Amino acid sequence: MTAPHDAPTIGQLVEAVREFLERDVMGATEGRVQFHARVAVNVLRMVERELALGPGQEAAHSLGLARLGFGSEAELAAAIRDGSVEEGQVQEVTAFVTETVRAKLDVANPGYRDDGAR
Repeated sequence: MTAPHDAPTIGQLVEAVREFLERDVMGATEGRVQFHARVAVNVLRMVERELALGPGQEAAHSLGLARLGFGSEAELAAAIRDGSVEEGQVQEVTAFVTETVRAKLDVANPGYRDDGAR
């Protein structure tokens, strides 16, 4: 919860809507409405994961960029594109980009990770 807001938390509200769609709407509908309810459930699951994982991911990402000497992903991408990443830094940049993709998948769809982590 963030001040000045009271219970329920953002996460609890998202969970309640997701559960309503899963338990009540999807079972009582078919076709297009059921499909859109399923899409909404998936979106709400992503929101729940980002609420849970996002702050830690953001902190780790910022630290990783700073460790590499970049202020933003845009700066890192530009350095990769123009070849200005130093040869000795390539392995560390590769590891950072890989971890960034993993973090994004942990929120978007953890089932897509191919390293067995779920």
